[in-house]
Amino acid sequence: MLPLGNIIRQHGINFHCYADDTQLYLSMKPEETEKLVKLQTCLKDIKSWMSSNFLLLNPGKTEVMVFGPEPLRDRLDHMITLDGISLTSSLSVRNLGVTFDQNLSFNSHIKLVSRSAFFHLRNITKIRKLLTRHYAEKLIHAFVTSRLDYCNSLLSGCPNNSLRSLQLIQNAAARVLTGIDKRDHITPVLRGLAPSYLEELVTPYQPNRPLRSQNAGLLVVPRVSRSRMGGQTFSYQAPLLWNQLPVQVSPPSELHDDLRPH
Repeated sequence: MLPLGNIIRQHGINFHCYADDTQLYLSMKPEETEKLVKLQTCLKDIKSWMSSNFLLLNPGKTEVMVFGPEPLRDRLDHMITLDGISLTSSLSVRNLGVTFDQNLSFNSHIKLVSRSAFFHLRNITKIRKLLTRHYAEKLIHAFVTSRLDYCNSLLSGCPNNSLRSLQLIQNAAARVLTGIDKRDHITPVLRGLAPSYLEELVTPYQPNRPLRSQNAGLLVVPRVSRSRMGGQTFSYQAPLLWNQLPVQVSPPSELHDDLRPH
C-alpha cells in the first residue's frame, strides 16, 4: 500500500493510512467546490491504481463525513461521487474505536461507551460475590474503566449533561467494587491520590515572591497552542480545572483524582 500515499500526495490532500483503511481529509469553505473536484480526481486515481494491483475500491464501504455548522453542511451534501454513485455524508463514522458525529459533540460515542460499559458491569455484578476485591478491581478496570479512559481527552469541553452518563458508570463501578449501599454517598469512595503517571504531568505552582496564593495548592497551567489541540491534553486541562475548584472541595496539600483520570 506504500505507493498509495504518493498518489494522494500528488493531489495535495491530507491522509492517514492504516492496515485496511485509508482516510482522506481536507478543509474547505462551501464555495470552494474546486477542492471537491480535486478529491474526486484523487479517488479515481486511487481506484485505478487498485484495479491495476488486483484490489477493489468498494463505493458501498466508502464513507464520507462533513464536519461543520448544519447550514453549511447541507450545501455540500450529495456533491461527492465515486463511479457515478453519490456518496451522502454519514451521520456518524467510527475512527480507531471512537465514534465521530457531524457536530463533534461525541454524543454517539458516549452512548456506545455507556451501553458497553454497563453491559460488562452487569455481568461482573452477577459474579462479584465469588471474587476477591483484587480480582474484581482487575475485571472492572479491564472491561469498564478502560473504555472510559480510551481517547477521553476528545471529550474535553463537552457539556456536563453529555458526560453525566460516564460519571454514572464510574459511580456504579465503585459501588460494585466496594459493595456500599445505594443510599450511601459515592464521593468518598471515588476520592483517592492521583497515580504517579498523572502526577508527573502536573507541576505545583511556586510564585517567585511571597503571595497569598502560594499555599493554595495551585498547579501550573502550561502555555499551549489551542489551534493545534494542545488545549485538550491532560497536562493542560487538569491544572486548569484543578485551579478552578473551590478551596473547600479539595485540600491544597494533596492532588485528588476520581476512579479514573479525566
